[in-house]
Amino acid sequence: MRPSRSLYRYDQLDRLLNPASIAIIGASARPGAFGERVQANLCGYTGRLHLVNARYETLGGLPCHPTLSALPEVPDCAVICVAREAVEPVVEECIAKGVGGAIIFASGYAETGKPERAAQQAWLARRAREAGLPIIGPNCIGAVNFRLRSRITFMPHAEMAPPRPGAIGIVSQSGALGFSLEQAIRRGVPVSHVLTSGNSCDVDMADFVAFLADDPSCSTIALLFEGTSDPARLIAAAERAWAVGKPVVACKLAVGEGGAQAAMSHTGSLAGSQAAYRAAFDRAGVVMVEDFEALMEAASFFAKAERPKARGVAVLASSGGAAIMAADQAEAHGVPLPQPEAAAQAVLAARIPEFGSARNPCDVTAQVINDPESLPACANAMLDDPNFGAVLLPMVFSSPTTPARVPFYNALARRTGKAVIMAWTSEWLEGPGAAEMEADPRVILIRSMNRAFALLAAWHRREAKRGDEAKRGPARRAERLVSAAARQQAATLLDAAGKVLTEREAKAVLALYGLPVVPEALAHSADEAVRIATAQGFPAVLKVESPDLPHKTEAGVIALDLADAGAVRAAYDQVMANAARAAPDARIHGVLVQPMVPQGTEMMIGARMDPLFGPLVVVGLGGILVELLKDSAVGLAPLAEAEALDMLAGLKAQAALEGFRGKPKVDRPALAGLIRRVGEFIADHGESVAEIDINPLISDGTRLIAVDALIVKRVRAGLEGGGASSKDS
Repeated sequence: MRPSRSLYRYDQLDRLLNPASIAIIGASARPGAFGERVQANLCGYTGRLHLVNARYETLGGLPCHPTLSALPEVPDCAVICVAREAVEPVVEECIAKGVGGAIIFASGYAETGKPERAAQQAWLARRAREAGLPIIGPNCIGAVNFRLRSRITFMPHAEMAPPRPGAIGIVSQSGALGFSLEQAIRRGVPVSHVLTSGNSCDVDMADFVAFLADDPSCSTIALLFEGTSDPARLIAAAERAWAVGKPVVACKLAVGEGGAQAAMSHTGSLAGSQAAYRAAFDRAGVVMVEDFEALMEAASFFAKAERPKARGVAVLASSGGAAIMAADQAEAHGVPLPQPEAAAQAVLAARIPEFGSARNPCDVTAQVINDPESLPACANAMLDDPNFGAVLLPMVFSSPTTPARVPFYNALARRTGKAVIMAWTSEWLEGPGAAEMEADPRVILIRSMNRAFALLAAWHRREAKRGDEAKRGPARRAERLVSAAARQQAATLLDAAGKVLTEREAKAVLALYGLPVVPEALAHSADEAVRIATAQGFPAVLKVESPDLPHKTEAGVIALDLADAGAVRAAYDQVMANAARAAPDARIHGVLVQPMVPQGTEMMIGARMDPLFGPLVVVGLGGILVELLKDSAVGLAPLAEAEALDMLAGLKAQAALEGFRGKPKVDRPALAGLIRRVGEFIADHGESVAEIDINPLISDGTRLIAVDALIVKRVRAGLEGGGASSKDS
């Protein structure tokens, strides 16, 4: 997955986004006009402001110039506040004068769906790149730099205090939602930038993320987006932020998978676009949140929290119910709540009454009201314990005395370098203490116990990723697993096959990549099926082989556990009859005869070529429940061993992998190896393969064996077979 074009460097966007001078082209005295609103919003701007409009001599006490050429200097940023029809000559003038960059508000371009308007936008993109003039927009709401009090937008004026430590840089594809996020400053959250991309004819979200990665006034990047035609640029920008240690927290809108339905296999629906984004972001170190409402909260968490010094979390609650709630969420998110060592345990035992609980999670009870030193003593003891990297305190009740505790929590976090998290469970959402905690540079306020533990888990995953890279280096690709000769043999078999490979053909190809497959032979009569089954040994399995029946279970063309020759003979007639009913025109090659594989844990491994991300591999529980359970993990292929193991660790059904109800434990390293081999296969043959489905892959305690497989080839326009590939559709 390579970006279609390189990211802008920080110095290439410096004049546009850190302007020492701004020109408003289309300045106006008309109330409500974009030019009038932008000038009002720049009333506190620390740089030099110039106005351009031949109809005025002065506006708001500033001289107004007839043209860009008449300005006393070349501006760093040109704010183009003219109608769409007048934009192109203004852009040419900006290019001729050497302006640092331009922001275009005008709408009515590619978003209209009209070819001629899309062509106008394409012209802007072409001229921007030819001339080296960075352009934000068109159809954007603008850009804000709090350090310079530069509010280049027509949105209403907002508080423009200089950013404090821990300030969040907001990048949003949606202008309105971006400025909605900005209003977090009203509750005390510091913001460094608001950068909205609009139609992104030139400068886009990826460029903004890369810019903020290098900007010292931004501590954490909050990214809100719907999608991108070039996710590789966004991932490259996120990797730049990761390299400098700056967290990126992302929320993706438009998460429906209607456009990612599987054409022939289960794989497509399990490896849809949202899963692909998550896999790519995981690899780049991006933290994804599911809800818009959680984005700024999560960004604030990562802006305030230092690197974890331990994985354990201490919970100090004044409510038994809140302690139980914390325990539930910790278990749900895999966050450890270890017990304290002796020194801390002694403090807890001395301070917590007998009707409370001195075990983590601790119920310090409402007795803290009568003993105001109890909670501070317990908190200090727990964070002095090396088992704990964070303390979480449920705020179950807001009162006038709540703000008085904030300085203590700040001092605790400063002294220990550990995270102090207030899980605000009071329904008085903006009650006393909330604003003080939000504004504090160290105290972390989360308005949900669930989100608090989700963020703790993400915090730990980031640290684990750092540790893995420190051990192995940043390279993520492992050595190749398959020889060049095997790759060539597989390519030859694929070329000779039709659009949908039969099970037998698919397994023959995959076997070249080291996939263990069940032995089989093709029968063309009941007598032949009996002879093969007798030679292989009973019990036997029969499957109709047809490229037109990819889902054999649903078609009723599989017969299992056939104990003797009579059962094989009867089953042969039945599956052939079922095939005729399910698809009267289906091409029938014969009936596969296989030995019955012993029962075990059923898994599936799939892969597909994604039009944006390229080769993807997916793993989950197999059999007929694969799509019903929707428990799967997706990775970008090819994969390193650690990535394949992480995919298995990400499945919800861990009990199944560990041997549920007497079934044998799954060999995780061996299964991870097969996941990598399938990933290598799709990476090698993605030009000709659209989808792969290996389901079920049975683990019986001694081996892993592929019982069924499906490969669907990509079909390009003009080639025989019809249909569209995943890339073409």
